[in-house]
Parts: sequence; structure tokens; C-alpha cells
Amino acid sequence: MTRKRNVTAVATVVLAASVQWVSLPTYATEQAQRRREARDTRQEGRQDARQEKAECRAGDEKSRPECRQDTRDAKQDTRETARDIKY
Repeated sequence: MTRKRNVTAVATVVLAASVQWVSLPTYATEQAQRRREARDTRQEGRQDARQEKAECRAGDEKSRPECRQDTRDAKQDTRETARDIKY
């Protein structure tokens, strides 16, 4: 009787551990996908900020500090969007 209980207990522990190991790769894959999406978003934001900076420099309607601030704001907005995606 004791041996049968031990086998049952071991089988229960193995089953519980296997369920956790099966769900772990799925979670890791979803997290990796979110990180990639956030990274892509930040990269697009950098490119947009570069274009905005070039356009601002080409025009004479804003001073250099205003252009820099616009670029910073654009990058910060992109970072916030990436954080929302990631977390």
C-alpha cells in the first residue's frame, strides 16, 4: 500500500512539473514577440525622428533648440509606445 502511494505521489509531482514546463516556453515565446515588436517600434521612431530633424533643419521656421526638442519629444513618444507594447 505504501509503495503504491509513493508511486502515485511521484506521478503527481512529475505531472505538475511537466505542466509548468509546457507553459513556460509558450510564455517565453510570447514575451520574445512583444520585445521584437517594441524594438521595431523604437527603430521606426528613430527613423521618423531623423526625418523630422532633417525637415526641421531644412526649414527656417524653427531654431535649432526647437528642432532638438521636437526630435526628443518624438523619440520619447516612441519609447512610451514601445513600453506599452512590451509590458
